[in-house]
Amino acid sequence: MSYYPVFLNLSGQRCLVVGGGAVAERKVEGLLEAEASVTIVSPTLTDALERRVKEKKIRHYMREYRKGDLAGYRLGFVATDNPQINRAVYEEAQEAGVLLNSADDPAHCDFILPSVLRRGELQVAVATGGSSPALSRAIREELEEYFSQDYALLSDIVADVRRELKEKGIASDAESWRRALNGDVRRLVREGDIEAAKRLLREEVGR
Repeated sequence: MSYYPVFLNLSGQRCLVVGGGAVAERKVEGLLEAEASVTIVSPTLTDALERRVKEKKIRHYMREYRKGDLAGYRLGFVATDNPQINRAVYEEAQEAGVLLNSADDPAHCDFILPSVLRRGELQVAVATGGSSPALSRAIREELEEYFSQDYALLSDIVADVRRELKEKGIASDAESWRRALNGDVRRLVREGDIEAAKRLLREEVGR
């Protein structure tokens, strides 16, 4: 099975999570980071999910899934240990045209969730087509050693300079950015000299 990698803008979008255990908790946290509007259907919740409900971060229906629950949602997630519920949610998603992620069941997924490394606005996603989530996590953990917190600063600096150049009507090509970012800019960021890094980036890319 081949997947098309994409980052979705879920801000304010309605997403349904069926299940209230540890796996569902991870799905919910990821959705909240993306500023999605999250509803969860489950007779029980983890302590962390209960806190989210009390904080009014998520909406909760304290019951088992019922047919029709997916109506009006952009994405669905099912994370229960009940195969009958998982299949029922999948079948409804197919009928309703709702994209579904089914935990640890790639055959019943319209999309899978990669292991994600975040450094500010920079995100690096690793996936194995759903065949080995453990390997995805292991590779992400290796990447954490390379992508230090400096990359969050670098991402902000690049975004600022790119915006400045666009406002001035200065065009820049991919090769100019590649050359600039492979030079001394990263060293200056590591040394904490942000203004010097910005100056150099402007000079290199804005030529």
